[in-house]
Order: sequence, then structure tokens, then C-alpha cells
Amino acid sequence: MIYNPIHNLLIMENRSKFQFIIFFCFLFVGNQLKAQQEIMYSQYMYNMININPAYAGNRVGDNITSLYRKQWVNVAGAPTTYSLSWDRGTDDDATGTVHGSNWPIGYGLQIYKDQVGIETTQGVQAFYSYRLKFKESVLSLGLSGGVMNYRALYSQVATYTGGDPLFQEDVSAIVPTAGVGALYATTHWYVGLSVPSLLQTKIKDNKQQITTGSDSHYFLTGGYVFYISNDLILKPSVMLRAVKSEALQYDINLNAWIQNTVGLGVSYRSKDALVGMVNIRVTSEITLGYAYDYLISNMTHFSTGSHELIVNFQFNTPKESRIISPRYY
Repeated sequence: MIYNPIHNLLIMENRSKFQFIIFFCFLFVGNQLKAQQEIMYSQYMYNMININPAYAGNRVGDNITSLYRKQWVNVAGAPTTYSLSWDRGTDDDATGTVHGSNWPIGYGLQIYKDQVGIETTQGVQAFYSYRLKFKESVLSLGLSGGVMNYRALYSQVATYTGGDPLFQEDVSAIVPTAGVGALYATTHWYVGLSVPSLLQTKIKDNKQQITTGSDSHYFLTGGYVFYISNDLILKPSVMLRAVKSEALQYDINLNAWIQNTVGLGVSYRSKDALVGMVNIRVTSEITLGYAYDYLISNMTHFSTGSHELIVNFQFNTPKESRIISPRYY
């Protein structure tokens, strides 16, 4: 999802390991780049590569996730998002251990489309992760890169003053994307830090210059797993989103899996929404999920909420790791 000064007007109008580590740290510490606004999902905990490339290949085998989100129902031009991702983790010794300590490399691809009013963003992103193994934990470092097509149909805007040259021509351009992330995980808890969109891009034509970005968004995630019994697992988690000149935003989540078959969840998104989630493991390979956002922001006067659907497929997976993982990584 992309924002710029012109977009705001449109809304008013329409509403080696060490070398790898050094390079990785340089991207975090020396970052002077910018990032476009992040596409946000309610069920992100079931496909975390959307916000952190270090999660790529978190399971042995092929993991395919399709997601559709319709935000702010009844609001014309509200965001509509589609994504399809695939990722895979390698298995050194074919043991299929759940925590991933034997999976040094992960990789994946994602295609996506996000439409907001007259703006459409669609692209493809590749992911790569490398895991450093410790006795009781794993440190994963991830990178992502791709290309994005940004289009804005300015000629379709109805302005107060006719003939405005700023809105006579449409804009379309293909721009690069890049991201970076880190994840530290043990058997019972994890913490991750990421900047999924590093690059700020300026699109120029004969009449205008459009910046398809803003200050970089930093994501900090963490969670813990409580094994209540053989039939019940509780997974509380939190996500913090920080960006320059804006208030800190956060999500607080609680998900429960019953007999590794039915998942129930609830989330609070700061000053925005309360979210209810239900996930069903239809077979050992297929899981379906639905989320509903009940708005608590000012948007509640205009919309009945947001809907989100997710489908997950797992193939070529060792029997030991086919179950719904009690972790988010």
C-alpha cells in the first residue's frame, strides 16, 4: 500500500556467515533509506514472511499461502489486497525437526496486488534466509528483493476545478523493492526485528514527481508458547510498528489451537480494530482461515469492518512436522 501527498488529496476527493552478518547489520544500523507503507494483514502470524524475510523456509517442504483481504467494507476505493506466496526450507539430515535447527537455508517467492482507489500496486518478491544454529536456539537472518509496478489513474479523478494538468495523465512505473529481517527463536519463545521495505522510489514525468514511499517502518515481533495439555496450545504474541514522526502502533494477539485441528484467535490493533480469527485444519496439508476486523477507529462511522481469508497448503513435508506448528516461526 503506497501513500504520497497526491494520494492524500485523492482520498479527500474519493475517501560467509560473518560476512553475511556484517552486511546484514550494516543494512540495519546504516539505514538511511525509505520505505513504502506496508500492506497489513490481520492473520500475518500465519504467513510471517510478509513482514520479516527471516521467516522464509520455516518448515521443511513446500509451504504455499494465498490471502485475500477486503478492508473497510462499504467505503468506496478502500484497500483490497491479494497475495500468493511459496517458501521452502532445506533439510540437512532429513530429520524434519520442528524448531528448524537443521535447516540452514530458506527461500521463497511472493506475488501480490494491492488496490486503493485509483492506485494499484502489484509486484513479485523473492526471499532468502540463513540460519545460525546454537545448542538450544536458532538465529535466522533474511533478505528480500523484487520489483513492483505502481500505477495511478489520475485521469479518472473528479476535481473541483476542471482541466487541472496534474490530473490529466496517468502514472505507471516499475520500481525495485528490498527488505531485511532477523529472528531469534528457542523452543518456547521467539523475537524478530525487520524492515520489510527499505527503498524509497521517486517516479518522474514531464509534469510531476511522485514519491512512492515514506520513512522506514520497523517491526518488532515476539511471542511465547504455552503447552496447556495435549489438546490445547496457547500462543500469545505482540507486534510493534515504529515509524518516524508517528505514534508507536502495536498488535496484541492470543491464538489457541485445539487438538491441532481448530484455531481460535483474538487481536487488538491499537486505536484501530478488534479482530476475531478462526482457522480449521481440513487435512494434514490444507488449513483454512478467516478473520473479521471490528473497527474502533473513526472509520466505524463509514464501514462495517474488514474481512480476510487465508488458505495454506503444505506439501513434501515430513510427517513429524505436518501438524500446525505450535510456533509462529
